[in-house]
Amino acid sequence: MPARSDQTLAWRRLSGALLSTVLLGGCTAPALRPPPPPPPTAAQAAQMLAAIHAAGAGDHSVLQVHPLQSAGVDALAAQAHAAVQAGDYATAATLLDAALQREPQAPDLLQARAAVALALGQWTQAQDLALRAVHLGPRAGALCARSWQTLAEAVRAQGDAAGAAAARRRVAVCRGSGAHGG
Repeated sequence: MPARSDQTLAWRRLSGALLSTVLLGGCTAPALRPPPPPPPTAAQAAQMLAAIHAAGAGDHSVLQVHPLQSAGVDALAAQAHAAVQAGDYATAATLLDAALQREPQAPDLLQARAAVALALGQWTQAQDLALRAVHLGPRAGALCARSWQTLAEAVRAQGDAAGAAAARRRVAVCRGSGAHGG
């Protein structure tokens, strides 16, 4: 009988060790995240960019910020704008990245690059860049409104309807037609 009891004890120890390994292994496994939404179609990208443009269009408030930039940065931004108009978002991204290398704190460049990231389906990058533009840019006016609208589009695309609604309310604040806030 002692041999059987030793086997049972060994089996219990082994099963306990295996069970602990399985249970602890489950604790350290990374949480499964849903896959990111697919990139937008050309029509969806155009629609998002139109919403961003519309957010800042027709703003005739006194406060309009137009940062001073070097001629080289202005040329890159103009080329990027032309690439966006042609639907060549990859080229626009490359041009804006080059401009941002020279002027990394320029909120207008950050916002433009965020919009391009959005058109490319780079949701997290669009969100991060739009937040940087909001942080570094003016608190009112067209650039403010476009930055918040870019953020609204980015979080909406990722399924965050509440976040998108909150960002759209900030667009109204930028335009002077919403509740006041900082």
